[in-house]
Amino acid sequence: MTLKILICGGGCAGSALAFWLARNGHQVVVVERFPALRATGAQIDLRGQGIEVAKRMGLIDTIRSKLVDEDGVAIVDSEGKVHATFMANKTGKGAQSLTSEYEIMRGDLVRILYDATKDNVKYIFGKTVVHFEQDEKQVVAHFSDGSSDTFDVLVGADGQGSRIRKAILPSDSDPYLRTGVHMAYWFIPRAEGDNNIRRAYNCPGGRIIMRRTHNSTESQVYFILRDSTPEVSSIHRASVEQQKQFWTQRYRGAGWQTDRFLEGMRTTENWYCQEVVQVRTKIWSKGRVVLLGDAAHCPSPFSAMGTSGSLVGAYVLAGEICRQPDDLSQAFANYQKTLRPFVDEIQKMNPRIIGYALPESEWGVAVLRFIGWLMCFLHIPQLVARYSDENKGGWLIPDYPELQRG
Repeated sequence: MTLKILICGGGCAGSALAFWLARNGHQVVVVERFPALRATGAQIDLRGQGIEVAKRMGLIDTIRSKLVDEDGVAIVDSEGKVHATFMANKTGKGAQSLTSEYEIMRGDLVRILYDATKDNVKYIFGKTVVHFEQDEKQVVAHFSDGSSDTFDVLVGADGQGSRIRKAILPSDSDPYLRTGVHMAYWFIPRAEGDNNIRRAYNCPGGRIIMRRTHNSTESQVYFILRDSTPEVSSIHRASVEQQKQFWTQRYRGAGWQTDRFLEGMRTTENWYCQEVVQVRTKIWSKGRVVLLGDAAHCPSPFSAMGTSGSLVGAYVLAGEICRQPDDLSQAFANYQKTLRPFVDEIQKMNPRIIGYALPESEWGVAVLRFIGWLMCFLHIPQLVARYSDENKGGWLIPDYPELQRG
């Protein structure tokens, strides 16, 4: 049974779902609100079950060819002195460390997924779903250009701010679990001393600065701030100029290479800032409309499982649709039942841990550096990597004979 399926969102989750559905004979259309493939963004990674899904897609070798050369994470002080270094686990066995064996730029992974699907999937850029209506037989999607079309399924893969999710949830629901943490990142010119060891610098006031390098000409800068006041939450809706002014005021004089990073912020063409949230909702589908990836269950960057969660979710959703294309309500119910334990695992988050990682005082920063040094001295990261299960929470990816593998 062939279905006509509309996917709203051409990022990692939407393209991964399109990969499986088109390969198994369904007619797939992807609409992306950006005018071209949004092959931008910062460094992401694959871990645990996400690596296994990439292997089942037959894309793991292509992904390997685009990996970022990052060997580990070093904790530094205001003078740049290294206090501890956590190396990546590149043995292929056990759990990943702070740096994954599969570090890749978001844009490169998006291109890989697009290239693997563009011959069998219809991509439409500069267009999105404005609203829709559905009945027992079809979904009518109305687009931003004034056109409309009819589909068997509408998939909301439109990120943590999903409009599709907003349309199917009760009007008074709030799907966001706020962490009280905010993040900004941008690209700057690479300088001498920028190498393949990520640097992380804690400073008082609940602040972290990170620098990582992804190619021969550019480095990435991340500012992470703990502040739960409503005023800070609103900054993400301000203009880019106002955002940059805010981050400059909060980080000026913070030490290490802050002056260099702020100068790079002023002229960067790659700028993004966001409030760090999780998306938690009991509803992933309504009728013929279903949510995927961050739209359904964004776990936040702290989990390091956002991209892997999207790939795994796309695989499970495609498997259930292909297993029961004539009973979508059951397919969506099985999708949620199967994936929910995995999502619950990757969304586990202890607010105290966030507080410990972003201390307010000089004393707290000093304690954190000492703990990092002690862990490395005792080789604890290597022991954890060696004896921990690479599959998050021990959750095993289901097998779907209905899906033709890469």
